[in-house]
Amino acid sequence: MAQLHARSTSIQGDPRSVDEATTYVRDHAMPALERVDGCLGLSMLVDPGTGRCIVTTSWRDEAAMRSSEEHVRASAERTAEILGGRPELEEWEVAAMHRVHEAHHGSWSRVTWLRTEPASVDRAVDAVRLSLMPKLDDLPGFCSVSVLVRRADGLSVAAVSYDSREQLEQASEGAREFREEFAPTMGIRTAGTGEFGVAIAHLRVPETS
Repeated sequence: MAQLHARSTSIQGDPRSVDEATTYVRDHAMPALERVDGCLGLSMLVDPGTGRCIVTTSWRDEAAMRSSEEHVRASAERTAEILGGRPELEEWEVAAMHRVHEAHHGSWSRVTWLRTEPASVDRAVDAVRLSLMPKLDDLPGFCSVSVLVRRADGLSVAAVSYDSREQLEQASEGAREFREEFAPTMGIRTAGTGEFGVAIAHLRVPETS
């Protein structure tokens, strides 16, 4: 199977426009993008308090992602216009995906950006896969975890989703231990973290671990 890829669009916008942007992405951008050859699906994470939104599209392979650039850019610019922000597009390799069940509207996700030396990206992926993933299955409300990487930049991003915000908060201590205690022993630095509501959950990336 070809290596799956993803493109994320991050926008820091007006919290008052999050609902309108979500409606646009769900009703207009997503149906249009899913007609593009090689598109597997789309997800949208939103922070209703700050207006920060992350729209991610998944692709069959790198070639499909590259050929979709103009389609994605147009929808990203319209979404950013609604939010009153500027889109930041990033391209990723899908390194791991594990799910108990699909996330859904109303789920919450904790996103953690991890940085290592470029040659050590696989170490960061293995840290999530071997240390974090086995513990997640037993947590109340756990839905799924995905890991995306940009090897040249030494950057990884892990998104862990739960059925509700309450269950996400209940798992916060384990997440802190991973970031602050386990990851540094592997030479992994936390570059950022955020908590987001799952506004759209149709990324459709198959299980990889």
